[in-house]
Amino acid sequence: MKVNTQAVNFNADAKLLNFSQSRLDKLELFYDKIVSADVFLKVENTSEKENKMVDIKLHIPKDTFVVKKQCKSFEEAIDSACESLERKLVKKKKKPRFQPSLKFL
Repeated sequence: MKVNTQAVNFNADAKLLNFSQSRLDKLELFYDKIVSADVFLKVENTSEKENKMVDIKLHIPKDTFVVKKQCKSFEEAIDSACESLERKLVKKKKKPRFQPSLKFL
């Protein structure tokens, strides 16, 4: 899966980029038709400890999932966002597909 990562207001190191890539690659265990993912890492200029924000847009055929999380560290936020995406992907996979009927009355 192709992962595009953008860091806003700071420079992300290779360790953080590798972590996000490996964590998002694990989502393919839950849904195998993932096209790509866009990850936005942001640092809010506030005095709060939870100032690290992660926005993930996951692109699948005919749909896009967006998850936003704010935590104390980027690793924690990425992990939390991926857990939410896992639940959404499992729900999407279990949803029955519409099969148009060819029978007419």
